[in-house]
Amino acid sequence: MEYLSSVRKQFEYYKMLGDKTFAQLTDDQLFWQFNAESNSIATIVKHLWGNMLSRWTDFLTTDGEKEWRNREAEFDNDIPSRMELLAKWNEGWACLFHALDQVDEENLNNIICIRNQGHTVLEAINRQLAHYPYHVGQIVFIGKMVKDAEWSSLSIPRGGSQAFNTAKFEQPKQRGHFTDEFLK
Repeated sequence: MEYLSSVRKQFEYYKMLGDKTFAQLTDDQLFWQFNAESNSIATIVKHLWGNMLSRWTDFLTTDGEKEWRNREAEFDNDIPSRMELLAKWNEGWACLFHALDQVDEENLNNIICIRNQGHTVLEAINRQLAHYPYHVGQIVFIGKMVKDAEWSSLSIPRGGSQAFNTAKFEQPKQRGHFTDEFLK
């Protein structure tokens, strides 16, 4: 069960990074594309939303690639507003967290399928724990590009490593999750 608690915290951390990026950006910046072959933040959100709904809806009993999913359309830059972007973002994460609430020690090693390929529930979780941060990293990177010098760091700010480490090593050793200080 420690694994499930850790996984939830990690997913919550990556959602928080996205939330804090969105908060720094104007509406136009959410839809900005570097070029025709790149994705806007809105497009990445749409893809994550589609993936999350497909993977986590009835995930213990149905294939993670749902017949109703239109993955190709996820890459159309057609979300019309910040409100819809945030609604999709939150709906996807809510679906994921609801699914994680269904996982326990008894079904963690059950076999589920994604595109007809068998995974244990644990493997399926790990698969998405690699996939979602990949895209959240893209969201943060685009945010940093468009904000330039106005970007507010989401982690240790440039030039702040020594002070951060000094503060950490002044504290006694303790058990904790790396996200604990960020998810308060």
